Amino acid sequence: MNPEDNGRRKVLKGALGGGVLAAGAATLPGFVLPALAQGERLVPFTDVPETFQVRAVRPNSTHYQDTRQIDSFLTDNDDFYLVQHYGQPEIDNDSWRLRITGMVDNELEFSLQDLMDRQAVEEVIGFECGGNGNRLFHGLIGNASWRGTALRSLLEEAGIQDGAKEIVFFGEDTATEEIRGREVEKAFARSLSIDDAMRDENMLAYSMNGEPLPHYHGKPVRLIVPGWYGVANVKWLTQIHVQDTRYMGRFMGRDYVTLKRSNVGGVERWVENSVTTMNLKSSIVRVTELGGNYEIMGFALSDGTPLRSVEIKIDDGPWQQAQMHPDNSRYSWKLFSMEWPNPSDGEHTIVSRVTDVDGNVQARAEDLPERVSYWEEFGQFPRTVRIG
Repeated sequence: MNPEDNGRRKVLKGALGGGVLAAGAATLPGFVLPALAQGERLVPFTDVPETFQVRAVRPNSTHYQDTRQIDSFLTDNDDFYLVQHYGQPEIDNDSWRLRITGMVDNELEFSLQDLMDRQAVEEVIGFECGGNGNRLFHGLIGNASWRGTALRSLLEEAGIQDGAKEIVFFGEDTATEEIRGREVEKAFARSLSIDDAMRDENMLAYSMNGEPLPHYHGKPVRLIVPGWYGVANVKWLTQIHVQDTRYMGRFMGRDYVTLKRSNVGGVERWVENSVTTMNLKSSIVRVTELGGNYEIMGFALSDGTPLRSVEIKIDDGPWQQAQMHPDNSRYSWKLFSMEWPNPSDGEHTIVSRVTDVDGNVQARAEDLPERVSYWEEFGQFPRTVRIG
């Protein structure tokens, strides 16, 4: 084994051995992040068909990561997943304005410079699409450092009036839809309750990984709601409207709605719910080999509730605790790894599960409620690899 590669392993093992699960860990140099070392190779998953491929970002199309290639704690802007429903509008930064309207004491209007002149907040926040799942090997995901201004301070300045119930966030992206036989122009929009909108961590982001917010990611400003599925993070934001009724647009009331069988007061019923906060989830995304030493890696997500542990099981063996990446923070994705010494030749099944500090455990897919829609796929995800 190359001594330099062995040294990398020792540094990485020592850093992960701290088991940091919460914010506050120091950022370490890039060489201890999970990039492949010289001579290190990916061990192919046998559950990935040969036809599976990831294309470069293209206008007005969905983009997902090849999670086997995750090699840094922060996702490059060009690799962070993309989903859009009404196209990707071109917006001029100089003429762009954000309006706060409705049940407020003071209707307000801001330019991009107005927002940038306010006190800035910055946080690493990772999230996935509500439709992320096994079919794309959980590639609709990303983790980035976002910079912007606190949503709460803007709403406090506007002054929310008594009786208000929801806040609706409208994007500039629009399309014509046929609803009950009539064609109408609709903007992409999502809503939050007053309490959810007033969380301290919500921000209006204008920067992503140290760069101005890219066009595909909602230039010039998007909403970021940490701990929620990506659909809540409205891009190309132009209006924030406070109202006293529930907002029931397509992406709240008709789409991004789960349909699952639930026990409701002792009665089995089919229940529909809007996709909101992220479910507790983990997934193994790659296995590597270096000089005969194997390592299993993956990510975990939550709604911000701290994690107690991530565990990995190989075949019918016991659950073994994984080590957590030192940069993991409350709302980031949580990278984890575990050494796999001396695996036997042949095919193996590996799976992870995450447990939070409240004792909630990621369930097996077969133990989750019966579900019709593909939204919110968060069961344990067994992977298969061949050694030798």
